[in-house]
Amino acid sequence: MHATIPEATHHHADINGTRLHYVSAGDQGTPVLLVHGWPETWWAFRTLIPLLAGSHRVYALDLRGFGDSGNADGDYSEPAFAEDLHQLVAHLGAGPVHVVCQDISGGLTFHFAATHPEDVRSFTAIESTIAGYGLEALADVQNGGSWHVGFLGAPGIPELLLPGRERELLAGWAYPMMGATPDAVGETDVDEFVRTYSRPHAWRGTAGLYQSLFADKGRTRALAEAHPLSVPVLTVDAASHPFTQNTFRQVTAGEITAVHLEGVGHLVAQEAPERLAAALLEFTARVDG
Repeated sequence: MHATIPEATHHHADINGTRLHYVSAGDQGTPVLLVHGWPETWWAFRTLIPLLAGSHRVYALDLRGFGDSGNADGDYSEPAFAEDLHQLVAHLGAGPVHVVCQDISGGLTFHFAATHPEDVRSFTAIESTIAGYGLEALADVQNGGSWHVGFLGAPGIPELLLPGRERELLAGWAYPMMGATPDAVGETDVDEFVRTYSRPHAWRGTAGLYQSLFADKGRTRALAEAHPLSVPVLTVDAASHPFTQNTFRQVTAGEITAVHLEGVGHLVAQEAPERLAAALLEFTARVDG
């Protein structure tokens, strides 16, 4: 059984050649679409969702290849993920949305916003960057990058070596390394993440996102130069300050607001949901006003 929260209703929809799982909460206000990073699923927003749902209609999905969404053979490139978001917004009849991304989902969400600006009311990036504007640095292990970026982006390697070792990777290395808030990811949360990352073919989404970095070949930079973000942008940095801010200032033609959350690690939505919600609610209220 999947984990849940009282405020959330679970849904499945056949979209863009896959089956997406998403949750919804709230019945008033402008819509907010939450897009998780790695190693996460919609469950990363379990505490944030109720904090937003009092004044917004909130949707949080499992990206294709993650969580309880489909992970059959198919396209796991950033453009495919971006098209999923476009078709999901159309399916919901919810556009334009305040789109919120974190971590590795920055690239696919930027692609979505740049190619479908009519779907986007505002853009929030949390502890994130994109290819051509900083993401490559995260793979440079000689200058502060991490081994896992190249490992997860190596074709066939995650699927070969990670099945059966999900708990050791997530609870033993990833969450302790990324986080700075003790107990932000508890045993129940680990159980939920491990449940979905242990499914057959569960690494297809992860591998696709990380491989997109190495297969980008200037695509994202060309898109940013032709179609910079014109909607209001909020950047939220914590452990990586001012990495997110510096990235999205380069690809934004309009207003940008930058927030830095002191004393918080990379897993912002899980470590500091109240502070994140406060920043998001202030920003979306100003945009909506």
